[in-house]
Amino acid sequence: MPDQEFNQELVVNVGPQHPSTHGVGRILLNLDGDIVRKAELIIGHLHRGIEKMAENRTYLQVVPLTDRLDYVGSMYANWAYCRAVEKAAAIDVPERAEYLRVIVCEMQRIASHMMSVGSSGADSGAFTVFVYAFDLRERIVELFEQLCGARLTYSYVRPGGVAFDAPDGWADAVLAEMRKLPTGLEELDKLLFGNVIARGRLKGVGIMSTEQAIAWGATGPVARGSGVALDIRRQDAYSVYPRIGFDVVVGDNGDAYDRARCRLLECFESVRIIEQAITQMPEGPILTDGIPRLIAPPKGDAYARIESARGTLGVYTVSDGGAKPYRVHFRSPAFCNVSLISRLAPSHVLSDLGVILGSLDPVFGEVDR
Repeated sequence: MPDQEFNQELVVNVGPQHPSTHGVGRILLNLDGDIVRKAELIIGHLHRGIEKMAENRTYLQVVPLTDRLDYVGSMYANWAYCRAVEKAAAIDVPERAEYLRVIVCEMQRIASHMMSVGSSGADSGAFTVFVYAFDLRERIVELFEQLCGARLTYSYVRPGGVAFDAPDGWADAVLAEMRKLPTGLEELDKLLFGNVIARGRLKGVGIMSTEQAIAWGATGPVARGSGVALDIRRQDAYSVYPRIGFDVVVGDNGDAYDRARCRLLECFESVRIIEQAITQMPEGPILTDGIPRLIAPPKGDAYARIESARGTLGVYTVSDGGAKPYRVHFRSPAFCNVSLISRLAPSHVLSDLGVILGSLDPVFGEVDR
């Protein structure tokens, strides 16, 4: 058989029903043996049309839709959307509600990062890491269930505040968990990032330089893993974050190892933030009085952004003066980050593809808006 027939690239579909795609994404690969020559991400398999659906609902009715975007970090989408509505309608938020928002969203950051770190373990062959990480996530989810009765989609943050005040003893339960959590995080750090096999599977895989991270629009741990100290909580401080001390975690090499470990180390900072927020949180109302059921901001537009577990999550709203948004658009960090797979995967072997994709931490509900 002629030699040229052996040199042809093989086109292979990975997904959309494949565990390594971390959701219903599809990657069209060009393979030269086991080497990835080209990777094309194809989205749309989970498309709900949430941005268009929002135009046919009142501002308050849109809140449950945002839960279905980043379904691993629903609190963030709630908050980002509500901040945009509050900016458009000039709605003030009580101080206690701002602290509750910070507390639940930092808890959500820990829960989301545990899912991602656990997946990095599973992707590299260490499934036990996933079990350990999911146990830590479960502790946070149980506290959410005590707070609002839900474990995944919360609709907790509302325009003007939050839906419920913390029940009696809840803040003490959170503090008690925050005191125990660092021990579990340290154990997880040794189990995954201190393991020679896992280090071999993660280090040097999917390297992205600082300059590339900036040029390609990466945010969150994906950018910070490459040494970009960009954190909206610090650079564009919102809510009560200016009153709270914490460090921005950055990596050195910009590989899958640094991106995953940044997420783990950020959980320690979230513990610090939660402890400070609970200590500082005052008594008082948790929702602004006098907000009508049909919020109707004046004509105009508004943009708000927050630091979600995946990066810069922005919401742009346009009002025509009615009780329904004229337009809503979400600036999804997952969408921007996961698009980097086409740049990071080539020249790696097929078994590294899942590791690279997992290190980008995509949630396809937010990608397919």
